[in-house]
Amino acid sequence: MRDTPRAGPRAVPRVLSIAGTDPTGGAGIHADLKSIAANGGYGMAAVTALVAQNTRGVRSVHMPPVEFLTEQLDAVSDDVAIDAVKIGMLGTVEVIRAVEEWLTRVRPPVVVLDPVMIATSGDRLLDREAETALRELAAQVDLVTPNIPELAILAGEPVATDWAGVLAQAARVADRHRVRVLAKGGHLEDGNAGQRMPDALVLPGGDVVEFAGVRIDTTNTHGTGCSLSAALATRVAQSGNWTTATAESKRWLAESIRHGAELEVGSGNGPVSHFAGLWTRGGLSTRPTAAEVRAEWWDAIAAERAAIDALPFVRGLGDGTLARDEFTAYLAQDALYLRDYARVLAEASRLAPDQEAQAFWALGAHGALAAEMQLHASWLGEEMAGEVAAGVRLDRTPGADAVAPAPVTIAYLDHLLAVAARGDYGVLIAALLPCFWLYQDVGTRLHALSHAEHPYRSWLDTYGDVAFAASTERAIALATRAAAGADEPTRAAMLEAFQRSARHEVAFFAEAGSMRAHASRQRHAIVTGL
Repeated sequence: MRDTPRAGPRAVPRVLSIAGTDPTGGAGIHADLKSIAANGGYGMAAVTALVAQNTRGVRSVHMPPVEFLTEQLDAVSDDVAIDAVKIGMLGTVEVIRAVEEWLTRVRPPVVVLDPVMIATSGDRLLDREAETALRELAAQVDLVTPNIPELAILAGEPVATDWAGVLAQAARVADRHRVRVLAKGGHLEDGNAGQRMPDALVLPGGDVVEFAGVRIDTTNTHGTGCSLSAALATRVAQSGNWTTATAESKRWLAESIRHGAELEVGSGNGPVSHFAGLWTRGGLSTRPTAAEVRAEWWDAIAAERAAIDALPFVRGLGDGTLARDEFTAYLAQDALYLRDYARVLAEASRLAPDQEAQAFWALGAHGALAAEMQLHASWLGEEMAGEVAAGVRLDRTPGADAVAPAPVTIAYLDHLLAVAARGDYGVLIAALLPCFWLYQDVGTRLHALSHAEHPYRSWLDTYGDVAFAASTERAIALATRAAAGADEPTRAAMLEAFQRSARHEVAFFAEAGSMRAHASRQRHAIVTGL
C-alpha cells in the first residue's frame, strides 16, 4: 500500500470524483456526487469522459484532451484541501498516466479505485495496454473495488466461479499490488432474492474481513459499483476506519437499492435511490432559525395580543381608571396561579439540557414565589398573601381555610401541569413563554404611558422593568433556539402549546372583572374564618 500522509478524520470530508459522465444520473460522476452527499461529504468532480448512455447501455464516448483533465485536477487541488479521491472510468493509457502523475504530486490522504474495465454487456472497455497501466495504478491507491470479472483482469487469471475462488484471487491481487481489495459477490451465479451474497475486505498479508449480505430482487443496479466506491471514500475520510466504513457503506447501498424502483427512471437497469434514507428519516423541510421561529410565533398570537389590548381590564389598568377591588381580585387569582406556575418552572429547570438553562428556570421559579409575591403582598395585605402563598388548596372545592381558584385559573394551570407531566422540555418552555412575553409586552407599553401618581405604578414597574425585559429575552432565546433545533412534529407541538398558553392569558385578563365578587367572598372567608 502507498505511503501517504494521513489526515485526521473529518466530519464533512471533501471528496473528489475522477470519472466519466452519465446523463441519466445513475452512474459515473453523477452517481458519485449523490453518494458522497448521501454519506455526509462534499463532492467535487473532474471529468475523464463524456458518455452518451442511459439505463439500457452506452451509445458513444467522447474523451476530452488529457491536458484538459490535468487542468481540472490542478484547478481543484490548487484551491481545495482534498480529503479523499474516488477514481472511476479512465479509458486510456494517457488518462491513467495523467491521473497517476497527479496522485504522486498531490498525495491525497485517501484514494479508492473502482477499476471500470468491463461493461454490463460483458464487453471489455480497456485495451491490453490500458489494463496493464491500470494494474500499475492499483499499487498507488488504498483500495480497489473490482467486480468479479474486473478482479480476474487485475489478477491476470480466469474469472472465479465461487466465493472461495473470489477470495483467493483477491488475496493474490492484494499481495501483488500491496493494496486493499474489496471482493464483491454480486456477479456470482444469480439466485433467488435473499440468497447469501457476501463481500469481503481483503488486505495484503491474508487478513480478510467478511460482510454478510443478501441478494435483492431488483433490476435497479445501474451504478452500484460507482456508488459504493464513492461512499467508501467518503466514510473512510470521516472515520479513518476501513472496516467500519465498508460496513456502513454496504448498509447504505442496500437501502438505496431497495428503494431504487420507486424512482421509475429508465426502462433498463435503473439507478439506485441514493437519498432514500435521508428523505425518509430527515424529510425535505428546512429548519428555521431561532429568529424566524420568534417572528412566526409572535405573529401566530397576533389575535390574542389584540384581544388583550382591547380588554376593559387592560385599558383601565393602563389609564389608571381600573377599580381597586377589580385589580385586587385579579391579583388574588394571580397569586394562586404563581404557586403552581413556580412548580412548573422548577420542572423546566429539572428537564433543561444544560446548567445555564437549569439556572435560568430555577431562578424564575424562585422569583415567582418571592419577588413577585412581594408585589401581591403590598396590594392584598400580608395576611391574605400569606394564606394564598402557603395555605391554599387548589382542590376546586372552596373551604373555610382556602381561597378557591377561579375556573380560568384552574384551566390555565391544568394546561401547564399537563404539559410538564409529559416531560418534553421544548414543549414545556414554549408553554411557559407567554407568561413572560405577553406580560413584558403589555407591561412595557403601559408603563411608558404611566406617571408617578398612577395608582398601579408598582405593578407596571415590575413588568416594565429592564430586568424583567432581560429575563423575557432569555426565555424567548431558550424557547426559540429549542424550536429551531427540533424536528418538525416537536416544533409544531411547541407552537401549539405556546398558542394555548396565550389563549389562557387572554381568558385570565378577560375574566378579571368577574373575579371581583368571587375574590371578595373568599377574602371574607379567610379573614373571618367562616
